[in-house]
Order: sequence, then structure tokens, then C-alpha cells
Amino acid sequence: MVSAANLERERLLKIAQEYREKGYQVLFQPQLEELPDFLRGYQPDMVAQRGEEKVVVEVKSRFSLNASSAQSLRYLAQEIEKHPGWRFELVMTNPNDSIHSTQIEGSLQEQEIASRVEVAKELADKHPESAILYAWALAEATLRLLAQREGLSLQGFDPAYLLKQLVTEGVISKTEYDLLRNTSSLRNAIAHGFKAAQLTPNSVHELLGVTDQLLRSLHTRPPA
Repeated sequence: MVSAANLERERLLKIAQEYREKGYQVLFQPQLEELPDFLRGYQPDMVAQRGEEKVVVEVKSRFSLNASSAQSLRYLAQEIEKHPGWRFELVMTNPNDSIHSTQIEGSLQEQEIASRVEVAKELADKHPESAILYAWALAEATLRLLAQREGLSLQGFDPAYLLKQLVTEGVISKTEYDLLRNTSSLRNAIAHGFKAAQLTPNSVHELLGVTDQLLRSLHTRPPA
């Protein structure tokens, strides 16, 4: 069985290669003097830089992420968001993902997503925690449809990776990316048994609104 450390290392190397191919300079576990003051209490897995844009990347497996490390990452993300030009990217990796991917029958299609969006809207006001899990699944299925339509070659189903590819290629806007990324954090917290005090019915409706918008863009955007 592949250890959590090796699994994370392999994934980190792949991510680094993707960033290099997009013109970023990559630093693995940068030294203290290579970090700004606000990051000197942390040891990031990787920092990627292209021009004024800087990305702190952390890779975790489901084996290594516990309540303490999740809280630490949450603080790190909050600190990074305070600084213009910086963003935080948490990549979850799981050796069972490839197994799961062979067991699914196929992704939801446009009409199936649209009908389920209406169900999620009904669920949002009374049961936002359940609704956000369902709504996020619909958003992910929509993102895969967009990637397929644009002819993107995807190397996995990880939502963070998918979002990054779509915003980098200009398929989704930075505003859509930010909302989806933030909502993904709420979804992840609930899915792994953490409390998410920021979650409200409006959080679900915003996610469903973006999903609706992206579904419509399947018809307004010319195919690749």
C-alpha cells in the first residue's frame, strides 16, 4: 500500500509540473528567508509564482488530514486571503479515487442536473447542510460537462484540480471560481464531520445560481 507521505509527494510533483508548464516558478518547501513575514510560521509544501500572482499549495491525503491539521489549514487560508496577489490551494488526494472512478456508471447529464437543481432548491431552506452536499455534486457534474465541451484533457476528478483547469483556460470566470472554491470548503467541512458556521441557505442558493448559469453557458459558448 502506498504511504500517505508518498501519495502526497507524487501528487505534489504532478501539480508542480502543471504549474511549470503554465509558466510559474516553483519552490518546494521554501526556506524561511524565501517567505514573506506572514508565512514564516508555516512550512508550505510548495509556492508557485508567475508575475505578481503567488500560490501556496498544500497537498493532503485523507489519511493525514485530521481535526488539528484541518484547523491549521483553515487559519493558513484565512491569512493568505488577507494579502492581494496571494491565493491558497488545498489539494486532497486519495488512492481510492481511481478505484471509485471505475465503479461509477457515468456523470450526470445536463437535463438530469437541471431537474436535480430544483430539488436542491427545495432542500436548501430547511436542510442547508444536506443541500450543500447535493448542490456541490451537481456543480461538479456541470464543471465536467464544461470541461468536456471545451475539449480539456483532464488527469483526474479532484474538484480543486478541475476548478483550477477551468479558470486557467478561461472557461469559468474568476468570480465563479472564487465562489465555487469557497463553497467547496464548506462542502468539505460538512462532508468530513466539521461544523460550518458560515453555511446559510443563501450559500446553497448562490452555488445553485452559479450551477444554473454554467449550465446555460453550455448553449451560449461555442464548442472548442
